[in-house]
Amino acid sequence: MAFMLGIDGGGTSCRAALATASGDIIGRGKSGPANIRTDLTGARENIVDAARQAFADAGKDPALIPEAFAVLGLAGSNVGTYAQQLATILPFAESRVETDALIALEGAVGEGDGAMAILGTGTAYMVRKGGAARAIGGWGFQVGDQGGGSRIGRELLEETLLAHDGIRPASPLTKEILAVFRNNPEDVVEFTINAKPGDYGGFAPKVFDFAARGDIAAEAIVARAVAAIEASLAALDLDGKAPLCLLGGLAPLYAPRLSAPYRAMLKEPLRDALGGAVAMAARMFGKTEAARG
Repeated sequence: MAFMLGIDGGGTSCRAALATASGDIIGRGKSGPANIRTDLTGARENIVDAARQAFADAGKDPALIPEAFAVLGLAGSNVGTYAQQLATILPFAESRVETDALIALEGAVGEGDGAMAILGTGTAYMVRKGGAARAIGGWGFQVGDQGGGSRIGRELLEETLLAHDGIRPASPLTKEILAVFRNNPEDVVEFTINAKPGDYGGFAPKVFDFAARGDIAAEAIVARAVAAIEASLAALDLDGKAPLCLLGGLAPLYAPRLSAPYRAMLKEPLRDALGGAVAMAARMFGKTEAARG
């Protein structure tokens, strides 16, 4: 039996799906973060752990992992040589490391034209027109990912410190966050020393929650994030004819906040990013391996 693996790895978690050569999913697994730019070694460990869980979930021996053919869509693979480095240390029979944006686009619209936005811990966008795909964003927490959960969390901590110093008005949200850090701004700063994007992203749902209640600080953060997302969508030069799909944990929170023209373009994705990785693996490796079998 030929095994296909789809892997979707981001700043918060890594998901794996084990499938047959035809792309039928038979097992799933989930582990920790797999942003290969943030932590290449840790990402590799979590990728293998998620794959091991997927094999076990399918009732298959994880010792068969070296026989699997994998397509991995990973945060951080669009910069540097991280993708190449990872591919050499993965245990699979063959590995194709792609961007998380590409598997998301494949999952959302299939092989046809369309666009998608990943709105999760980070943000990334991709559009396909006439078979040609173009990606924007996804440059990472330090210099990109505007509108992502990590940037929202970082802005929340910044607003909390500004409120503590009397530079900005305090709000129920900034007061609650400061209380989390024992009302000590120095503890906020200490948190930032070792915090990873996923650590900041953990604050994002609370920001949206307080924004819905009219919290002034939360509303300002969310408004800036929505503006950043719409600026990125505008750069994709969408014509409104092909579908626009939102993916990622924050997608349901952003969708109703987009302006009317973008809301009118929204379509439900055909499948999620993990499903896209599985479909790519089946297309790239499945037929060949089934024939060999």
